[in-house]
Amino acid sequence: MIQIRNLAKSFGGVSVLRDVDLDVPEGEVTCIIGRSGSGKSVLMRHIIGLMTPDAGRVVVDGAPLDELTYAELRQVRRKFGVLFQGGALFDSMSARDNVEFPLRTFTDLTVAEVRDRASECLALVELPDAGPKRPAELSGGQQKRVALARAIAIEPKYILYDEPTSGLDPETSNTIDELIHRLGTTMGTTSVVVTHDMHSVLSIADRIAFVHDKTVSWTGTVDELHRSDDPALSSFVRANEYKIGAPSQTA
Repeated sequence: MIQIRNLAKSFGGVSVLRDVDLDVPEGEVTCIIGRSGSGKSVLMRHIIGLMTPDAGRVVVDGAPLDELTYAELRQVRRKFGVLFQGGALFDSMSARDNVEFPLRTFTDLTVAEVRDRASECLALVELPDAGPKRPAELSGGQQKRVALARAIAIEPKYILYDEPTSGLDPETSNTIDELIHRLGTTMGTTSVVVTHDMHSVLSIADRIAFVHDKTVSWTGTVDELHRSDDPALSSFVRANEYKIGAPSQTA
């Protein structure tokens, strides 16, 4: 379980987050929503220990990140897979090599085992034949799916998604949402999804956390979201729930 308590963060004297409390239950999809610049991605970086809070703490499976040595923190980070907003694939590597990279770096698997696991992960994201292709030969949606295959390669307990459907057309976004839901079910992972895509949220979220006015001002289920009379939350949902962005990438 991930627990965040009284977390605060400032940059150059400007407060970005303050008094953030959030629990991420195991085996669920928690969506963190909020306006652009509200601090959602900053909060996600604290969860994996890429940022250190000015105050408060993040606790992962009982381990307070601020009390860990660097070696201990690296061990905790191995529990996480991350799908970055842009995919962040290595352009000089094939899709297969991208997926194999964490396996070669962080495990003692044999060459054959690494290759088998990479093939399994590419199949899980429905790209079994993409292995030889470079990222430039793949569409934007395919690149994100390869990046997701890489994120799950070492069988993480937690997967963090940073705007996974950003820049994708509605059909491709639905594919990504289906993969997030399926991987959570088949692998038993706990997912944290940072997004402003309300269509995605309503499709996959077990729990929702709304970042507003520098803190998590509301948490609840999708049903509770529909019943909420929180004015800031209602305004955000109305502005985003039916917004359909212009397609820019394909599956």
